[in-house]
Amino acid sequence: MLELSIDLGERSYPVFIGTDLLGQAKYLTPYITGRQVAIVTNQTVEPLYLNTLKSSLKGYDLAVEILPDGEAWKSLGVVERVFDCLLNALFTRKATLIALGGGVVGDMTGFAAACYQRGVDFIQIPTTLLAQVDSSVGGKTGVNHRLGKNMIGAFHQPNAVIIDTNTLKTLPDRELSAGLAEVIKYGLICDEPFYRWLDDNLDALLARDPQALAYAIHRSCLNKARVVAADEKEKSCLRAILNFGHTFGHAIETAQEYGNWLHGEAIAVGMIIATDLSARLGMITREDVNHLTQLLTRANLPVRPPEGMTCAQFLKLIAIDKKVLDGKLRLVLLKTIGHAIVTSNFDHDELKHCLNTHCSLQLHQQAPNQSDKIQVP
Repeated sequence: MLELSIDLGERSYPVFIGTDLLGQAKYLTPYITGRQVAIVTNQTVEPLYLNTLKSSLKGYDLAVEILPDGEAWKSLGVVERVFDCLLNALFTRKATLIALGGGVVGDMTGFAAACYQRGVDFIQIPTTLLAQVDSSVGGKTGVNHRLGKNMIGAFHQPNAVIIDTNTLKTLPDRELSAGLAEVIKYGLICDEPFYRWLDDNLDALLARDPQALAYAIHRSCLNKARVVAADEKEKSCLRAILNFGHTFGHAIETAQEYGNWLHGEAIAVGMIIATDLSARLGMITREDVNHLTQLLTRANLPVRPPEGMTCAQFLKLIAIDKKVLDGKLRLVLLKTIGHAIVTSNFDHDELKHCLNTHCSLQLHQQAPNQSDKIQVP
């Protein structure tokens, strides 16, 4: 079992990474406030892991809310179901929420915890690779709006993050690849040796080798922990580097109405666009762009925007990106592999040319296979 700490003073918390953690109360009970516990999960995860989690919570006053599965449901209307659950159960400010699921469940549960009676405690138990390496750590919570992704939210740190790698055994291949996009991101933005390690060990990760996965998750969380500890609420530009590829990726998700592409798939394309623009601006080499394209392709991720998406559509959607400051668009670009920067000092004509090029290179790729669902063992 691996452990690391998110160092945020009085808001610090541990991240546990290992196998068979879900059924062990010792990783849960020290981080639960009071006796009231609400588990929030979704229809896919519930039959797989809810009973195991409940077995670790004997003696608590339990409530359970099972949400629909998918990014399309990450909305204020669906979060209200969590509030209904808490109020019907007469839960107080000493209640603790537990998010059992992927990034959508974690983001919505955290947002509900931030808002309920002006803030209650919560615990993250992420069950997808993407959530384990990204959204469960750092305290960003929120929901989507039809005009933009994650535009409604709050910073609210969990009490603990419990990563049981056994949950990856039931993860569809498509979801595993989507998580690898965020793993690769850490190498690109701040950890060049890790990026090279990923190149050498991608096949092992795709084959779900337990040691390779545990190492990649731990290294990713460690990288994120360092960034979050230095800039918890994005007061400087440092934490924004975690959004490498996200400006363009969020535009894709919004254009697709949060239904056809997974987050990691959109981020993969966003990273290609951001890396290409970095090369066009003379910061990295064309060889770096080609290498990333090959790596993402090996990870079974898309490298071109959805069919029909245009430069004009990209520009309209990125104009409401959260990194826009005083009317100026800021982008996360690569100065070198392993060193990302946030800047508004770039040639906007070059940005348009870059987007036009990628939109014109669309390979008429279809939406990823929606039939690739979690199989109940």
